[in-house]
Amino acid sequence: MILTATLLLVAPAIRSAFYQAINIDNDNAGLKIPAGFNVTIIAETGARPRHLVVTPNGLIYIKLARPNKEGKAILVLKQAADGKATIISGFGNYGGTGIYLKNGYLYASSNQEVFRYKVNANYEVINPNEPEKIITGLKMGRQHETKSIVLDNAGNIYVNIGAYSNSCQEKDREKGSMGIKGCPILDSAGGIWMFKADKPNQTYKDGVRYTTGLRNVVGLDWNQQLNQLFVMQHGRDQLHDIFPDMYTTKESALLPAECMYALKKGDNAGWPFIYYDQLQHKKIVAPEYGGDKKKEGDKSIIDPVVAFPGHLAPNGLLFYTGNQFPERYKNGAFIAFHGSWNRAPEPQAGFYVVFQPFKNGKPDGQWEVFADGFSGSPEKTASGRVDHKPCGLAQGPDGSLYVTDDTKGALYRISYKK
Repeated sequence: MILTATLLLVAPAIRSAFYQAINIDNDNAGLKIPAGFNVTIIAETGARPRHLVVTPNGLIYIKLARPNKEGKAILVLKQAADGKATIISGFGNYGGTGIYLKNGYLYASSNQEVFRYKVNANYEVINPNEPEKIITGLKMGRQHETKSIVLDNAGNIYVNIGAYSNSCQEKDREKGSMGIKGCPILDSAGGIWMFKADKPNQTYKDGVRYTTGLRNVVGLDWNQQLNQLFVMQHGRDQLHDIFPDMYTTKESALLPAECMYALKKGDNAGWPFIYYDQLQHKKIVAPEYGGDKKKEGDKSIIDPVVAFPGHLAPNGLLFYTGNQFPERYKNGAFIAFHGSWNRAPEPQAGFYVVFQPFKNGKPDGQWEVFADGFSGSPEKTASGRVDHKPCGLAQGPDGSLYVTDDTKGALYRISYKK
């Protein structure tokens, strides 16, 4: 079931009942959260943290969008007894987003390559200056260049290779420009590629195009219940700007949906030929490819399992498997929405973490805003000039939820008071 953008944006009274009241003095770091939860800022990184991992013994590895002033792009943080975290070291001179811990290795990506580092029994990287290069030569353009990663339980690593285009036009983002026939970008981008997790120096010829038709995926996770890959797609932009005679500014602000997909090998999510309209609940042919806002897309294209309002920028996805939070959160999905930039003249939106309940491995019921207030105020949200933007999500060994802020560099820890 889909909670529409209209309800989300105009019903603050309904939403406020779900939250405990803000009290800046109560360690909730200015956030609105459900009753019983507690938020603390445990570190200020002074950088732009993207994705992160928390090891079974509580060590934190954070991937930075770009190297910090010391030239390091992976930060190592140690937590004290009071929960506060201190940066103890850093390594890697390449920016990016992807980082993942699995089977004795820490994996990290630049915008064109994927590396891995052996860790010891305490989850410390053994040779931080000598990573093993696993994948190289990945396509990178001037947009959607980051390579998010996740591993399955069978020795495979999955890499998002974002499309370096908005909608595969002949002239990108230009008014009235039509789509390129067949969209040749899709041969090396606009999808998820699968590689071996332990084979060095792989290139495209060694990988498998696992799924296609995904404009850009930043948040992704492996659903352990289903043993399946789930992703959050960033939907296309600027319907009104490119086709002003067809779309109003209001329609362009709401559409298309930001979609959660449950993926299997060979799936096609349809970009750039279709977009998903969460108000009509249909796959709609893109105007660049002859669409008229009503013409439906090919039935072979998969449907999303959840569709969220447009332009909220889902940058983090995490299936919660811990035992600290109440039972209703078990195996459900948390999504970090980085926030919009392109809803004007409508107010900007997002800048929060939401929760989507799951039952038996499938979405069950409406999603809800879980942690809000990162922006600093409703006025800052509307303008898009916000204090913080949630990006990466990780689960700690005690079941706490960690959230990065890639604007001012804060690291949040959300726990539940039993």
